[in-house]
Amino acid sequence: MIEKKGREDIYLKIEIVPVGYVKNSRKEITDDFWGSVISEIHLTNEFTSDALIGLAEFSHAEIIFYFDKADSSKVNRSVRHPRDNNAWPEVGIFAMRAKDRPNHLGHTIVKIINSAGNVLKVKGLDAIDNTPVLDIKPVLKEFLPREVVTQPRWASELMKDYWG
Repeated sequence: MIEKKGREDIYLKIEIVPVGYVKNSRKEITDDFWGSVISEIHLTNEFTSDALIGLAEFSHAEIIFYFDKADSSKVNRSVRHPRDNNAWPEVGIFAMRAKDRPNHLGHTIVKIINSAGNVLKVKGLDAIDNTPVLDIKPVLKEFLPREVVTQPRWASELMKDYWG
């Protein structure tokens, strides 16, 4: 459904059905120490176990998920200090990877451990237990950046313990 608002604003309403749900030991929303987290993504009954065939031949997968526990009243549409740390500069929402995003979408590249039936086992998924998974894609090195990846110092400081 597309609605026209004003002269140039177009709003598109999209209905997305989860392809699966995360199962892991992380029950609370926290910012750091995701690197050792082992998660299982259980596909919904809409999929047979054939849906994962061939995925385990890849080393990594991209997981797109929905921050369903994020507080909609905290959605940032402007600037703020990342993690509310005044030592870091104010930046816009699209210059950070915070959960308080306009559409609550998360995206992480994870290490594939294995798949069995309709369950994909991964390492390093920064999503809590029962998080809806919207899509799973294999990582192809040709889709990774072909140039050196750069980022500001504050981002490196923020990420220091993220995967630790």
